[in-house]
Amino acid sequence: MCAVVGPLSRVGWTGAIDSTISERGTIWFRPAGVQQGLIDMSEPVPAILHLYLPTGLFLSHDLGEGFDATAIDSLRHKGGFRDPLLAEIAFAIMLELEHETSAGRLLAETLAFSLVARLIQNHAAPRSGLVMPAAGEGLDRRRLARVLDYIEANLEGDLTVARLASVACLSEFYFARAFKAAIGKSPHRHVSARRLERAKDLLCDADRALVDIALGLRFSCQANFTRAFRRATGQTPAQYRRNRLA
Repeated sequence: MCAVVGPLSRVGWTGAIDSTISERGTIWFRPAGVQQGLIDMSEPVPAILHLYLPTGLFLSHDLGEGFDATAIDSLRHKGGFRDPLLAEIAFAIMLELEHETSAGRLLAETLAFSLVARLIQNHAAPRSGLVMPAAGEGLDRRRLARVLDYIEANLEGDLTVARLASVACLSEFYFARAFKAAIGKSPHRHVSARRLERAKDLLCDADRALVDIALGLRFSCQANFTRAFRRATGQTPAQYRRNRLA
């Protein structure tokens, strides 16, 4: 779990020698199978984000060739530590929960793999680890074309990292990194941008209700669609439609 809002509070775990002053970005990690125990807080903490990672995310066929499958076994409980990257991932997830976007599921899936990789790299025993793709190594031209074509054909469908990785014939973890290396955007950012561009086309149809466009492009509600569209264009969907049809 990660404290996402102050103020300071001393947090301790019953049955463990673990007492930490909580502040924004403080992290507690507890692997699967470790008994939870009771949490004792000296003061209320306004917001703590709990993230649960399925053990399946740690399997070698998901993370790619070179991953040591014993890495998950070397992870141990760790309380009250700081890891800027883990904290930023938690804050990104929290922001998505507060202001949902059309590609929120893609974002959550991508960040889950980033969390797994970070935990293995920095918090597993030295003998464990995974081989990371080279920093500049992206999708080859044919794989990228297949993925981009698939995205365009399914902007109103349920796009997931797993499905896009399958189209590219890559592991999910490797795909997310290679896609960003190829086009400079993560999968969820690219899909979000393309869905907003599709929204502009759909808004030119005066007979299509705004709520139908919002739900069709995988926004959870019309309000979230309006917020995202205005942030990207400076206009609400209704204003954009009026200007285009005037």
